Amino acid sequence: MMQTATMDGRTWEIFVLEYARSKDQPVATLIQGAYDAGAIDLPFAFVLARSGSRNILVDCGFMKEGHGVEVAEKFGIPDWISPVRMVEAMGVKAEDITDVVLSHAHFDHMGSIEKFPNAMLHLQKRELLSWVELMALPPRFGFLTLVLDPDDIYSALDAAREHRLSLIEGDADDVVPGVHVRSGEGHTFGQQFVILETARGRIVVAGDCVYGAQNLTGHNHDGVYIPLGSGIGSAWDQLKSLDRINKEIGGDLNRLVILHDFDRWTRYQQVDEIEGFRIFKVA
Repeated sequence: MMQTATMDGRTWEIFVLEYARSKDQPVATLIQGAYDAGAIDLPFAFVLARSGSRNILVDCGFMKEGHGVEVAEKFGIPDWISPVRMVEAMGVKAEDITDVVLSHAHFDHMGSIEKFPNAMLHLQKRELLSWVELMALPPRFGFLTLVLDPDDIYSALDAAREHRLSLIEGDADDVVPGVHVRSGEGHTFGQQFVILETARGRIVVAGDCVYGAQNLTGHNHDGVYIPLGSGIGSAWDQLKSLDRINKEIGGDLNRLVILHDFDRWTRYQQVDEIEGFRIFKVA
């Protein structure tokens, strides 16, 4: 069981926890225009950050329970381990997670919030309300909610009833000390990316603003931003979000955590492996 150092309550120690892989995901669904790039087994991950007495997650994966089973089958995700198991491998109990900062409400990012009963959830107000609106549309608009598990929205409302839901409006500093969020719309209507203060500077967790480094570097490494291959917002909003991230990291990909990283987080130090799923230390 891994233990990590105690930080000062504002400077964070960050780990990437891989928890699932899809099979034969067409790259063109991730990087717009990558029609000749074939398919990959796409990794899924979330972040655990620790500082002082606080243990926070940035996103939290999904559970293969209820609708989660159906969604995993629909998107071809046979390889999976419980996110709770991965957190516990770091020496942290689910009930000791103090906060979950959610980039957006898609099933693979928000699908286990009910497993962290003491955590304050931090989500953009526009993200939550937009999904309620989209769920209410006639079935012919079902494309918009393909990647949503409605049970996750119900779980967020349960947290609201318990006064454990913080709805953020736009950019905000110190939603948790040393943790900042920035609007990153495009993939969804209210996505946010997350900035954490660390001993080696500010680290950005992209959510699904970025699927792969190529979104930022361009098809030919020419610096021309490439939109995602999927999303319900506009390409224009996606590109603006990519630009915001690129400016925040100063073009340094070592300061960016991509949760579906095609390169399998090779920039970071692997510190553990649980049943084939790896844990990396970022800072």
